[in-house]
Amino acid sequence: MRELDYHRADDAAGAVALVSGDPEASFLGGGTNLVDHLKLGVARPRVLVDISRLPLDQVEEVELPGDSGGGPGLRVGANVRNSDLAAHPAVRSGWPVVSRALLAGASGQLRHQATTGGNLMQRTRCVYFQDVTTACNKREPGSGCSAIGGYARYNAVLGASEHCVTVHPSDLAVALAAVDAVVVVLGPDGERRVPFEELHRLPGDAPERDTTLAHGELITAVELPASAAAATSTYHKARDRASYAFALVSVAAALELDEAGRVADVRIAWGGIAHKPWRARVAEQALLGAEPTEERVAAACADELADARTSEGNAFKVPMVTAATQHVLQSLQGGRR
Repeated sequence: MRELDYHRADDAAGAVALVSGDPEASFLGGGTNLVDHLKLGVARPRVLVDISRLPLDQVEEVELPGDSGGGPGLRVGANVRNSDLAAHPAVRSGWPVVSRALLAGASGQLRHQATTGGNLMQRTRCVYFQDVTTACNKREPGSGCSAIGGYARYNAVLGASEHCVTVHPSDLAVALAAVDAVVVVLGPDGERRVPFEELHRLPGDAPERDTTLAHGELITAVELPASAAAATSTYHKARDRASYAFALVSVAAALELDEAGRVADVRIAWGGIAHKPWRARVAEQALLGAEPTEERVAAACADELADARTSEGNAFKVPMVTAATQHVLQSLQGGRR
């Protein structure tokens, strides 16, 4: 690890000014991802700006502004620890999918340290990205993608490109995609709100860019609009071992049925499938107004996965995410979360 300068930010605007003015500066929050990458030589900032003590650590029930959906909701500060957010009574009752996704991630020790904002900005755990001796377009643009033709078990099946086939690692991000969260961002030109679906990007020809944020923009909060569907929501994660493992596939879903048992509202997001949390809008549309039987859910997933591109190493993800979606929606129909 090379020498670097360290600054502790006094306020969010000062942190933004420091990082946006220096292309070799990075924010430091909980550090659970960045510190690993410093050790591996994957991240090589010249300056670290510590934002961990900024007063962005509250969970508040609020009336949301119009560009966050309006109406009642929850505002989660970017420095709220994952363990605190998972245990918060308002989250557990109004957005259980968020709590369950957080508890499915990492370990207890890491959840006590990791922050909401940092979780959303974490980088891929692709083995080639983390090995500086291999070619990786995300780590070194233009060098190639060792995962193409390499170890494929964790590779994307939707939205990949010839430049990158990795997936996004966050469990929380999948849950937030399913409840139409909005990310509050502070930059040099002031504050703006980003619909969650627009925060992360597909790799295209610039896989080094994980998000749509400009360098120096800082996540200060996440806003969660309340809804009947969000209150009936859950998360399921399929992985190689029972804990402390990243998803092979995961499903976050929120469901509201009418009195006849037909789908009045449904939101489905998949993890372990793409470079970003994948909102399954084709499947959602296919289920609206229908009874969500196993057969109908399977057909809806097949429509969503029509453009899936697989190899021998990751072809299992297509039937696995379909089965996981069936399981999640069945459990929500039974009132289990």
